Amino acid sequence: MTRIVRRPGAFVCGIDAAMDVIGGKWKVLILWALNEKTCRFGELRRAVPGVTEKVLSSHLKELEDDGIVHREVFAEVPPRVEYSLTPLGLSLNAALEPLGAWGRDHIYRSAEEPGAEAAAESGSEVAAEPVAEVAAEPVAGPGQR
Repeated sequence: MTRIVRRPGAFVCGIDAAMDVIGGKWKVLILWALNEKTCRFGELRRAVPGVTEKVLSSHLKELEDDGIVHREVFAEVPPRVEYSLTPLGLSLNAALEPLGAWGRDHIYRSAEEPGAEAAAESGSEVAAEPVAEVAAEPVAGPGQR
């Protein structure tokens, strides 16, 4: 059964359309895990700690319906199913790279700000530790957030 796709005019902007595909707490983490390698369901469950089987199954189905994830069923006993990113899914991960870079920068900036604010209020100077520069790279896996 294919998911009903909204008409292009139903979206306010491109970000609205993208959020319709990746919206939810776990979808981006699923994409990160699948960017690393093709995974079976149990591998994905371990790669995305905290997600329930029901939610993971639901999100995988939605991503499959949206053409982001490919589900391959092998005719074996016991049955084996593997999930991988489609070319569209790979392009979505590439589009998420700048968002990941912004998130990393924001984390580092937030870590520096509390000390800087306290120093500014008291009038004393605090030497900030240099922050290692993070090179732009493909979207990291969940364990590398």
